[in-house]
Order: sequence, then structure tokens, then C-alpha cells
Amino acid sequence: MRAVVYRGANDLRLEEVPVPRIRSDELLVRVAICGVCPTDIKKIQQGALPPPRIFGHETAGTIARAGARVRGFAVGERVALHHHVPCLACHACRHRAFAQCNVYRRTGVTAGFEPAGGGYAQYVRVMPFVLPGVVKLPARNDFLEGAMLEPVNTVLKAVKRLSLLPGDRVLVAGQGPIGLLFTRLLALRGAAVLATDLLAPRLRAARRLGAQLLARGDDPQLACRVERWTRGRGLDAAVLAAPSEALVGQAQALVRGAGQVLLFANTRRGDTATLDLAAVCVDEKDLLGSYSSDFTLQAEAARLVFSRRLDVRPLITHQFPLPAAAEAVRLAANPRPDSLKVVVRQMDA
Repeated sequence: MRAVVYRGANDLRLEEVPVPRIRSDELLVRVAICGVCPTDIKKIQQGALPPPRIFGHETAGTIARAGARVRGFAVGERVALHHHVPCLACHACRHRAFAQCNVYRRTGVTAGFEPAGGGYAQYVRVMPFVLPGVVKLPARNDFLEGAMLEPVNTVLKAVKRLSLLPGDRVLVAGQGPIGLLFTRLLALRGAAVLATDLLAPRLRAARRLGAQLLARGDDPQLACRVERWTRGRGLDAAVLAAPSEALVGQAQALVRGAGQVLLFANTRRGDTATLDLAAVCVDEKDLLGSYSSDFTLQAEAARLVFSRRLDVRPLITHQFPLPAAAEAVRLAANPRPDSLKVVVRQMDA
């Protein structure tokens, strides 16, 4: 089969590799769509992991083979995959910190080599410990929607970390695909959203998804606009969906006492930001982080996407064939004004 193999920093090569062999308790899935995720972009561009690997984990496809001991799945069914599933029994899981679970950190979907998701290939092997995360696609929904389940889950998990009441006012900084998912999910929960970005088309998309107020991210009057919008109270929460250290301190200043600042895009270790510690202690402003998905929210994420209350289809602006996966990664890493979610699509999907 064909696969795009990571051979080092910024080195992706289209190669022929063996179709994965499955065990009796595993699935073989023919990939239809795989989204390009910022996490994989970082690994590819920084050479963060030793090669060779086949990346891609926002995957949907069709079951091509089911092991004899697999129950509940059949050849020909269309599915979305979940490459991380926690054990639900360890200390981290008992605290619902699933992304810190050692089992969760294992990748259970692979196209070969060290497991890394495998979605940039024609077939993937789905290991038994992640089978509980496989979701069947309803007849009316397409593979594109299935591939968006994982990123939707990550955002839903983060939104649930916020202590919000209906009508609360929330900043979402950055209106890329993830920021737009935040804008829509927060609007669905009754929050009033202030959306910021540097690209006008993304601000217009935020308006369509329910943002009440728009601003450029570099607007020098942003603090004054927030003060007027909140009648001097300050924001109830701020979500940083863009990896800017300067935004952290700015967001901390914009939220009210006992408000919350949630970091979603600051995933590079070693980055630092200057904070007013008295704002955390005396003003009781919370600084939160959220990373990866929550397996227990998979059904809720699926209902939102498949019902199209959260219609993810308009977010997908660019589709590349497998041989052009490197180009897809470059576009996702360096977005144009007209680009949002980028996916790799098999030609026969």
C-alpha cells in the first residue's frame, strides 16, 4: 500500500509499505479521510520523534477486515477512529485526567513502524485497547464529519473545564479551525463570544458560527472594547486557541476576578509567559490547561457532529490527495486567508 512516511524533520516521503497484518482481536480499516492536526505538524516540522513513522490520527474509513474475536463490528461499516483510549482504572483516570493515563498515551492505531496514528496511509490497524473508541458513522454523514470527531472531542473537553453560566462573556483568541469550534460550542452553551483573529475571513466565519463581537487580535483598543462590552465587569473566561505567550498576560488582565484563562494551543515545552501572581492568588483568577480528548465524551461529540448542531463541514476548506500530504501539512502550518481545516483524502473515498 501507499503511505506518507516521516523520515525526519520536514521530510515526508510517499512510499510503498506492507498492508498492516491484524491479530484476531483487531480491525483493518481502509482510510478515507485524515485531518491534518497541529500536533502532528509540530512533530513533523521539529523532528520531535525518531523516524520512521506514519502520522495522521484524525481518521475515518471503512472496515476492510475484522479479526475473528472482534465483536460489534463488521466488514464494510464506515467508522471514525480514536487513537487514544484510557484504562479508566489508574490514579489519573480516577481523577478524570485521562490524558495523563499511561495507557491513554499509547497510540492504538498504526499503519506500520512505531505507532503514530497511520492516517496518512491507505490502511491502518486498530488495536484492541482502542476499539471502545471506534464510532460507526450514520448513513447520512460522510467521512469528513467522521474525521472531525477527534478535534471536536478535544474542544468539548476544554469547554467543559470552564465554569460558565448562560450569558457569560468569553474571549476566544484565534479563529482557526479549533478556535471556530470553540466559538460554536460556547455559543451552543449560551455564552456570548468575543472572537479575535488577524484574518478577516476567519472573523466572518466566527460571526456565522455565533460570535457576538469581533475584533482583530492586535486591536490596541481591545481592552476598552471589552470594558464596554462587559459593562466594566471583565470577561468571565478567555480561551487561547493561538500559541502566543503575550496573549496569556493580556487575557489574565481582561478576565474578571475569579474568571478563567484556558490555554489550548501552548504545547511547546519551555515557552514562558509573565503573569501577575497576585491576580491568581488575590483576584482568584484561574489559569487552566486542556490537552487532547476525553474518551467519555465521545458519544456526546458524535451527537453534536452527526446531528449537525455543530456542522463541521464548512470548516473543511482544502482536501489533498495522499501523494500531496506534505503540501497539506505546509498549508495547515502556514494558513492562507481562505484556508481553515485541511485534510488528506484517498482518491477513491
